[in-house]
Amino acid sequence: MLGFGILSGLLILPLVGAAFILTLRGDSEASRSNARWAALATTLATFVLSLVAWGRFDTATASFQLVESHAWLTETIRYKLGVDGFSIPLILLTTFLMPFCILASWESIGHRVKEYYVAFLVLETTMIGVFCALDLVLFYLFFEAGLIPMFLIIGIWGGKRRIYASFKFFLYTLLGSVLMLLAIMAMYWQAGTTDIPTLLAFKFPSNLQIWLWLAFFASFAVKMPMWPVHTWLPDAHVEAPTAGSVILAGVLLKMGGYGFIRVSLPMFPEASVYFAPLVFALSVIAIIYTSLVALMQEDIKKLIAYSSVAHMGFVTMGLFSMNEQGIQGAMFTMISHGLVSGALFLGVGVIYDRMHTREIKAYGGLVNRMPMYAVVFMILTMANVALPGTSGFIGEFLTLIGAFRSNTWVAFFAATGVILSAAYALWLYRRVVYGELDKPALQTITDLNRREIITFAPLILLIIYYGVQPGPILDAFAAPTDQLLKGVQAALSTVKTAALTAH
Repeated sequence: MLGFGILSGLLILPLVGAAFILTLRGDSEASRSNARWAALATTLATFVLSLVAWGRFDTATASFQLVESHAWLTETIRYKLGVDGFSIPLILLTTFLMPFCILASWESIGHRVKEYYVAFLVLETTMIGVFCALDLVLFYLFFEAGLIPMFLIIGIWGGKRRIYASFKFFLYTLLGSVLMLLAIMAMYWQAGTTDIPTLLAFKFPSNLQIWLWLAFFASFAVKMPMWPVHTWLPDAHVEAPTAGSVILAGVLLKMGGYGFIRVSLPMFPEASVYFAPLVFALSVIAIIYTSLVALMQEDIKKLIAYSSVAHMGFVTMGLFSMNEQGIQGAMFTMISHGLVSGALFLGVGVIYDRMHTREIKAYGGLVNRMPMYAVVFMILTMANVALPGTSGFIGEFLTLIGAFRSNTWVAFFAATGVILSAAYALWLYRRVVYGELDKPALQTITDLNRREIITFAPLILLIIYYGVQPGPILDAFAAPTDQLLKGVQAALSTVKTAALTAH
């Protein structure tokens, strides 16, 4: 299918909304209100368009669909878009979360309102672009362009240490991505193209695969983030506004996992097999270490941020198990974590807007004044600890099965992370929601309002629905997972044959 189609529409629509907001004159309350409604309408329209794309998507095939291809930088680097079963669920997750980010910022953002919503709409375009780019150069540009609006969101509308957090976020991610750019250049010199479908069928020499894998790993590991390059994430989460934390945990972290499954595993299968023990080790350390660190936190946002690092450890463990359960579990965990962690940060934003503090010790006994909030936060806490019946359970259970089939000890140690997650999540819930309502500042705190109920309801319904009926998501992953595993199994056979020959 040649010509500008539905995927280009997904990229252009947020930019049109941003351009419209920029035309609004003045800084009056009416102008701010118009900017809010324009941003909400734009994100809702983008979500509807993504549903149209999903309606035209055939889950039975592993090939790229809705493909658009146009000459761009000579004939070598093309403007080429397309989606498969790995990318379109992440696009839907992105467009689904964006309206909630706009709603969460409705009252909490009072200065530079137009610029704030413009930054979010530009960020939406870059995130969608990462998931549908079918040219490595285009993928890299979208991957890096997302740094700019997120840097501004943290640095302008963040907390007291926002400048430090924004620069730390920018420098960490940029450093890793420089190596990725060098790897893309090397791949072009070797294969003569940057077209992703062509590169997926190209066999790189084994020695070159090692270096290319490491270069991409430097970028994707920081983006996930994996231990020990995770330290930028807690600072970014704590200082970012609520909506910034939602989109950071819900979508931006998933770019690293998507990069592994789009580039590292299929293009460098022999190197992936070679480095799998390293990834297992880093994943297990991340799961256990960051869970223990989360237990020591006194800031609610920082606790949830460390929880995100632990959950991303399950993702990398599942991906490099290199079997059906592991890969499908990793993809499902990314979708589930996007919903659950996004909703958790929205929950923190609710009480922060009322009390202007995230210190755990400042709360206690909220169930007495906020019963609806207590129920919402309880459901989200249960999903975060992977309770059966919630979406969190499906992903983590599948990744553990995949890890068990690959390495029993990895699965054993990773399973301790499930216990630790229950410890820190329930500890947080008890201290915030239960106990005596003895703090004077909490005596007049109000429960969820209509806007907040509207925000939480769809997220909770999806978390429970996919916990009971995971089929629609798993079906989307099935065909591309089978195709990916064929390449990985061929690489495993090559490695075993080489080892026997050497012996």
